[in-house]
Amino acid sequence: MTEPAAAPMLPAEAPMEMPVQRLDGNPPASHEVLTRPHGMLVKRLLLIALTALIGLAASSSVRMAFARDGLDAFEIALLIFFVPLFFWISFGFVTSTIGFLKLISGEHPGFTAIPSPASTLRHRTAVLMPVYNEDVDEVFARVRAMTTSIARAGGGEWIDFFILSDSNPFHGKREEAVAREVAAESPIPVYYRRREKNTARKPGNIAEWVQRFGAAYENMLVLDADSMMSGSAIVGMASIMEERPSIGLLQTVPMIINPTTLFQRWMQFASEAYGPIASAGLLWWSGAEANFWGHNAIVRTRAFAESCGLPELPGKAPFGGHILSHDMLESALLRRRGWAVHMVMIGGSYEEFPPSIVDMAIRDRRWMQGNLQHLQLLGSSGLHWVSRLHLLIGATAYLTSPGWLLLLITAIAQTATLGSDERFAAATPPEVLWLTVMLLFGPKLMGTIWMLADRGRRAAFGGTLGVLKSVLLEVPLAILLAPVTMVTQTKALLGLLTGISAGWTTQQRGARRIQVREIVPDLREHLLLGLVFLGTFFIDKVTAIWLLPLTIGLLISPWLISLTSSERLGTKLHDKGWLRVPPPQISDHENGHLLTAPPSSPPEESLNSGT
Repeated sequence: MTEPAAAPMLPAEAPMEMPVQRLDGNPPASHEVLTRPHGMLVKRLLLIALTALIGLAASSSVRMAFARDGLDAFEIALLIFFVPLFFWISFGFVTSTIGFLKLISGEHPGFTAIPSPASTLRHRTAVLMPVYNEDVDEVFARVRAMTTSIARAGGGEWIDFFILSDSNPFHGKREEAVAREVAAESPIPVYYRRREKNTARKPGNIAEWVQRFGAAYENMLVLDADSMMSGSAIVGMASIMEERPSIGLLQTVPMIINPTTLFQRWMQFASEAYGPIASAGLLWWSGAEANFWGHNAIVRTRAFAESCGLPELPGKAPFGGHILSHDMLESALLRRRGWAVHMVMIGGSYEEFPPSIVDMAIRDRRWMQGNLQHLQLLGSSGLHWVSRLHLLIGATAYLTSPGWLLLLITAIAQTATLGSDERFAAATPPEVLWLTVMLLFGPKLMGTIWMLADRGRRAAFGGTLGVLKSVLLEVPLAILLAPVTMVTQTKALLGLLTGISAGWTTQQRGARRIQVREIVPDLREHLLLGLVFLGTFFIDKVTAIWLLPLTIGLLISPWLISLTSSERLGTKLHDKGWLRVPPPQISDHENGHLLTAPPSSPPEESLNSGT
């Protein structure tokens, strides 16, 4: 006698077509944007003008200094590398400065809650959590916390929760068993589905759900497996989508939650301390043409279905085939169809962070491959020019590391060949060198001022002493990490150029102490370059002194990686008041996960258009 089949864990199907988009066609815009903030063209022209002013001033000074006795091959090469890199850091500095001015003046409220009146909801929203061989207990602890929080926020009548699994059959059995337990206890509907083949990875996972169930839901709120959002934030975003029917996507800026290692606590502090000014600046110039980061965002389902069916790129991996960094293209395609894409800074949106520098590098390599695919999408027809700018920024971010490395190698070769009088540091005007320092570290200074400017914020970061000592720890750590990241990203780029795809593996979320001896074989290039930089003492001591922070970072990279992967050290420093950040929203003491959001405050300025 056979056992009866288990009851299905899915609702009735509600199919929705999701046609594959042509990137060489120009689809008609079918919607009028009613949430575009005023003066966006002026803001963007100001951003470009300030960036160009700083970049041209510095590059012109360097070019004139080089040209006093004629430009040689080394100087031409140095200018080729220096100019775009300087424009890149200028752009980031201007964005952060604008964000700082908005926050410090009170024109932008920073990370606040949004009104979440469940009584305004009239359409259904599905919360989608894609998973791929994740820790089952951790995933469903987050599901339990979020479903409980949604019900407490009053959204249970309108919001369903889906776990969309691409896991292998072994993981799948465990997931389904726990999902049935969670669904039986949940105050809102919880559904579970596993695909047999993870075709097209996460975008294929989401697209399959849209095609099977999308017509039943006005919105879908997309998470990652490590995402956490409060019920108030989820209900609030759904209410905004009700009120603003021309919005196709609303992206939050998630903060880091549940850090254990020193590296995670360091990254959490950096994101909370300096991230708000960069985010406020980005929000200022993005307007209705913001970006999508693939998670912690709410999307209008029919807008996504009509706009975001992704084609495969011609050729083979790593640059052909399925589009890995799908999210940035999806926001561009939504805007191409006339839907508004906004970013909001709200409380109650969180994600976890890789536990070590190694795990971050593995994730970063996958992002690099996806973002570099965007270079061939820049010419897609019908895209808004700001959408093209987002794609360009995402791609060129991964070209800066090899750019800096080539600049440094060229400068060393110039000194070795022509002598110390011709060295890059000697020929570069002092004001340009100091301007470079200001552009690199100015955002950290502005973030520090912002933390100290408000009594409540200052206390949340551990008080004045806590803020200062955390910054004095974070800045040297960031300096030491910079050359490690430079070499790691350059290696990854070379691997992609030789046809080695990053693939798609389960992200390591559990912390473990990485031993020095096990990481040294993977850092041969880092250590070798560190020795080369150290050897410049025999060529020119001034150049060697300029390179010293990079030299130290590379030569101690095994110990930096090992120490920052330690949970014990991270906890010890945190207990002594280092790297403190404002606590997450009120949490459930039993599982430590976010449940509720703080009192409501006005909606974000990015949606205020006067219409």
